[in-house]
Amino acid sequence: MNPQRRQIVLATLAGGAVLLTSGCSTLEAVGALLGNQLNFSQGQLQQALDRNFPKHYDKMGGLISMTLLNPRLSIPQGSSRLRLDFDLGMGALGSDSSRADGHFALTSALRWDGNTRGLHLQEPALEHVEVPALGGVMNSSARGLLNTWLAQYARDEPVYRFDNTLLDRLGSRRIGRTDIENGQVTVHLDN
Repeated sequence: MNPQRRQIVLATLAGGAVLLTSGCSTLEAVGALLGNQLNFSQGQLQQALDRNFPKHYDKMGGLISMTLLNPRLSIPQGSSRLRLDFDLGMGALGSDSSRADGHFALTSALRWDGNTRGLHLQEPALEHVEVPALGGVMNSSARGLLNTWLAQYARDEPVYRFDNTLLDRLGSRRIGRTDIENGQVTVHLDN
């Protein structure tokens, strides 16, 4: 190969590497864009959750507070729902809720919301709640606070948000249904 052609090939490869690495965050976020679907792994969704927690909530003017920490997402094999486990801190009358003193788990499907440009919980269900400070059993006020948070979170906050680069890559295709299958989340695209 002559030196001039070799320089062109090397420059092309270097330029391609720069373009590829500049799009890595989007490529990682997308998972795989395969024809008419996007695939997201458990790890990709976990990274998005890790960036958004802990979350602190006050109710009744701060008389009751709740902090959610350490989200752990899993996609059980053979399930059409994901599982989210959280550590839970609860406080009353101004006491600190930032320390985990309980745990809860929920399962949920996912749905696309164009307003937030993200994947939200759909039909979340509490599976397990353990708060040793309350005798290990969730009392009605704590359960009410948790259910209120869950409904609000499912409505307002995405588990995963699509960035502008990803939406630009999708072009005119619309986002259709979202499935959880084979240990991953699949977002189907409509033309």
